[in-house]
Amino acid sequence: MSSPDKIDVRYVAHLARMHLADGEVARLQPQLEQIVGYVQQLGELNVEGIEPTAHAIPVQNVFRADEVRPCLDHDAAMQNAPLAREGQFIVPKIIE
Repeated sequence: MSSPDKIDVRYVAHLARMHLADGEVARLQPQLEQIVGYVQQLGELNVEGIEPTAHAIPVQNVFRADEVRPCLDHDAAMQNAPLAREGQFIVPKIIE
C-alpha cells in the first residue's frame, strides 16, 4: 500500500466550516491519513465480477395496504389553528 499524500487538515476543516485548535489538528492529521490509506487499500482489491450492493443482505420494505380510513374533519382541524383564513392555516412567513 502506498502512503497517502499529506492531507491539509486545516483546509478540510475549513471546507466543513469547522474551527480546530492546534492540538486537534495534530490529533486528526494521522487519523485522516490512516483513513485515506485504508480507502486506497480498498481500491487495490480485485472486485471484477462482483455486483455492487448497498447492503450485505437483501433489504425489503414492508408496506401496509393503502386503505381509506376516517380522518379528522376539516372544521375540527381548523379549530386547532392559531390563525386561519378562508379555510386554510395561516403560518408565519419564513422566507423573505
